[in-house]
Amino acid sequence: MALDFSGENLRGRNFKGRQDLAGANFSYADIRGANFTNANLTGANFSHAKAGLQRRWAIGLVIISFLLSGLSGFLWAVNGYLVALMFSSSPENQIAACVALITLIVFFVITIRQGIIAGLGAVAVAFAGAGAKAGVGAFTVAFAVAFTVAFAVAFAVAFAVAFAVAFAVAFAFAVDGAVGGAGTVAGAFAIAVAVAVVVAGTLFSIYISWQAMKGDQKHSLIRNIAVAFAATGGTSFRGADLTNADFTQATLKSTDLRNTILICSCWHQAKMLDRVRPGSTYLQNSQVRQLLVTGQGQDKNFYREDLRGINLQSANLADASFISTDISEANLQDADLSRAKLKQTQLDGTDLTGANLTGAYIEDWGITNTTKLHGVRCEYVFMRLPTKEDPDPLRKPDNKQEVFADGEFADFIKPIFDTLDLYHNQGVDPRAVAIAFKNLAENHPEAELEIVAMEKRGDDKILLKAKTAAGSDKSQLSAEYFDDYNQLKALSQSQQLLLVEKDQRIISLENMVDTALKQPKFYTQGDTNMSDISGISIQGSSNVSGIAGNNSIANLGTISGNVSIALNQLPDATDAEKPGIKELLSQLQDAIVQSTYLSEEDKTEALEQVKTLAEAGKSPQESTKQKTAKTAITMLKGIFTGLPAVASLVEAGNKLLPAISKLFGLG
Repeated sequence: MALDFSGENLRGRNFKGRQDLAGANFSYADIRGANFTNANLTGANFSHAKAGLQRRWAIGLVIISFLLSGLSGFLWAVNGYLVALMFSSSPENQIAACVALITLIVFFVITIRQGIIAGLGAVAVAFAGAGAKAGVGAFTVAFAVAFTVAFAVAFAVAFAVAFAVAFAVAFAFAVDGAVGGAGTVAGAFAIAVAVAVVVAGTLFSIYISWQAMKGDQKHSLIRNIAVAFAATGGTSFRGADLTNADFTQATLKSTDLRNTILICSCWHQAKMLDRVRPGSTYLQNSQVRQLLVTGQGQDKNFYREDLRGINLQSANLADASFISTDISEANLQDADLSRAKLKQTQLDGTDLTGANLTGAYIEDWGITNTTKLHGVRCEYVFMRLPTKEDPDPLRKPDNKQEVFADGEFADFIKPIFDTLDLYHNQGVDPRAVAIAFKNLAENHPEAELEIVAMEKRGDDKILLKAKTAAGSDKSQLSAEYFDDYNQLKALSQSQQLLLVEKDQRIISLENMVDTALKQPKFYTQGDTNMSDISGISIQGSSNVSGIAGNNSIANLGTISGNVSIALNQLPDATDAEKPGIKELLSQLQDAIVQSTYLSEEDKTEALEQVKTLAEAGKSPQESTKQKTAKTAITMLKGIFTGLPAVASLVEAGNKLLPAISKLFGLG
């Protein structure tokens, strides 16, 4: 049973390394100063809990802050003294003062524009290149900024100013004494300059501090130092497993979250999340922290961010950009991703249950067999990013008046999982491919090899995809296949024929590969094992993968008219109750033309195959007729494969194609 610490005072308690805290209830508990280092806190409830510093640690840090602020005031006063030396009668002091003033100005400008690192770099250059006194001036200003900005809180800044002015006046009087013969006017100017430098330096420090705590990346070093200092002695989750932990409305100031596991942790309305020590977790990004707390990420850009394991359940992510972002193992349940840019977004193991993907751009997104798509709400998607010329690229469904029905999108977009990819990049030998794959399937029945896709790439390259059983060693299977393939490819045609004999499975696959190489574009998709190679589906263009040829698309009306002409040349059925080839092909033509799921290109290609069947029906040579009809029917099956099972064209194809095959003597 999970432990219950709800509402308890756990200040300073040590839970380090405990493994019995999974699912524990810490809601409304006071966990300031508690140590959860390396603890197992999966599923723990920290909602409304109060983390941070214990009182004694807070008092100690305030005292240290006062001391450091006093030191920073002293350092600013030193800088004021050095600049005030320009009123000295000594030429050497005057030169040093001018160099110190120039160094300060350069440091101020560079730090404001480029950040503290660049400013300190300028100081280092000045220290190396200037004389000793000027170098001291440059070096002390660096210390002044670092201490004041990193550690001073509001009242400590005022404390630093008081110290700085006091020291500046004292140093100015020293300068006045050093001026000697210059008189009281020079002394008055020296005091004024010294005080001015102190005030300017303090205001500069306050500005940098303000920018750093706002999350300005230029000043991230200052912010990181301040947060790390403030987290000393605070609540520590360092190295803990916080998978599915709930921090809803928890107060998290001065909390150490370095090296923690934050998979699907909930941060909704968490307070002071910007004051935690995040380490390398996704919490280091200020925009991501804001998203986690508010759930509002509309129109935001998360390009190439590592958001692995993030919890964005029910978040508003409409129009957001996640291009090349890793959101694997994340919780996106019920999130609004409408019109979101998901190009090359990694979604391995991501839970998209109930998410809204209407209008999303999903070019090359990385869904896998562990991506949860149950209940996804989606009316349409785009397979490419929009451009000015084409704001709605490759919309699916193609018909803009058509939308996906409930649950249909998941079936449409479901990827081919766990495939063995056999890429043939030169001089493809179709017969060797068929024999090698048959041998591989017979040698490894436990792999349950099924050909699910074949894709032509370039003029003479083929990618063969085969589904495998879970746990299959794809590396070993691939190596064995290509060893066999290369040996077979080296054999003569007559030697290969001896291996083939009358194996129809090999002959069918050989024909498929040969057909693929001769087509201007080619894509297959289906579920076929070696027991039925003839069932491979050949698709002339891709409907999901976005593969398409470059041939121009003939006018659909013209093609349909040509099909009708070819059909009219066929004889009518002699029996009204038994439709013949003409009647069946006419029904298939109508189903293709009326389909709302096929693109114009796919409709054109499908009608071309219907026309081929019509022309084959007139052929007097039976062998030629059957061969032509078999190829055309296979092509049609491939075109219909990518369509949703509920599509009327699929129903028509399942009914008509077997009957047409039978009339051609194919089954």
